[in-house]
Amino acid sequence: MSTPEGAATGAVAAARDQPADRAAPPPRRGPADPVRSLMHRHQELCARAVDALEIAAGLEAHGVTDRTAARFRHRDVFSLAEELYARVPRADRDTAAADRPPPAPARRSRGVRAALQLLPGAVCTATVAALASAGTAPPAVRGAVGAAGALLLALAVRLAVRSGPLRRRHHGSGPRATGLWVCWTAGYAVYGDWLLTQLLTGGPDLPHAVPRAAVGTAVALAFALAPAAGCAHWFAVRARRVLAASRGLDELAARVRPLLPAATLLFLAALVGLLLGAEAAFGGDGRTALAAAAALGVLLFLARLLTVHGFPEAAATGLAAAAALEYLALTLVLIARLPGLHPLDAPVEALTGAAGPAAVPVVACTAAALGLLGYGLRALTGACAHSPAPFGPAEGHRP
Repeated sequence: MSTPEGAATGAVAAARDQPADRAAPPPRRGPADPVRSLMHRHQELCARAVDALEIAAGLEAHGVTDRTAARFRHRDVFSLAEELYARVPRADRDTAAADRPPPAPARRSRGVRAALQLLPGAVCTATVAALASAGTAPPAVRGAVGAAGALLLALAVRLAVRSGPLRRRHHGSGPRATGLWVCWTAGYAVYGDWLLTQLLTGGPDLPHAVPRAAVGTAVALAFALAPAAGCAHWFAVRARRVLAASRGLDELAARVRPLLPAATLLFLAALVGLLLGAEAAFGGDGRTALAAAAALGVLLFLARLLTVHGFPEAAATGLAAAAALEYLALTLVLIARLPGLHPLDAPVEALTGAAGPAAVPVVACTAAALGLLGYGLRALTGACAHSPAPFGPAEGHRP
């Protein structure tokens, strides 16, 4: 009869006699270094990055989310980006930095940039003064003065949006028709109310009709580029601070989201002040016309802000929607002149009869601006929208 001590001793001896290849296999594990594959996949991005935030922005632009980072044993994209930045060989850092396109230089002083933002307003005011001084000149002379002023104004606006906070930072060009939509909506703000009134009353009597421009609206919108640049700068600076302080994409989105309505309201307040001042100086057409100009200004501001942060397609869509609604109103009035189609202009007549001809751009621009604001509340909450060095258009990587 064996004792328990003897049984235990026998079991230990039997275990020692077991061959080595009969040992139990170790538990299966995943890859020892799950980040290595991601590091090789985004080697160029990591090698060219100047900090971990830039890598985080690039990863998000390529569709990497916090859930994806969890598969690489990280709590969020920022933590994953920090490891990538630490592990990528930095021996060629100086060479990569030399190969990068130089950032927007800060050669111009703030005074010069402010002058560029105020240049469209100055050109518009000078054009209005030149047309007023040529009041008794032949129509051909007045037309030439107006055309020259419009050309100079377009050049001034081009300079203003290509410098400072309104300059596009992302690579790639947006839709070529964007300039056309901007010109249409701005032109309608100046001449659209007069044209719609003429169409509704059976006119215009061409070629004797003399267009009546909304001078105050034109001057106010031209000067609005300055506060637009200031509000865009305010939004960009605070968004970058939030990006630096956030530890996850959800936190980043929650902290950036209130900044867009705040920047929009700041710009709207400044624009309303400009419109009231222009109305006092040049006269106005009532509160509906002021509301139409304010809606257009907010639409243009949101469109430019989206373009600056890498979403030119969405900006062009909003501007095209507003232009299409304004064009539709004019077209319905013209089509209604055909026999049997008179009811087509009933919505336009009802709208203008209730609030005046400026109600059409109010509806068109407000609807488009609300659409861009809703889109911006989702698109401008990602790290790729605030990266210091762009990786390309962010349009395809956001909602």
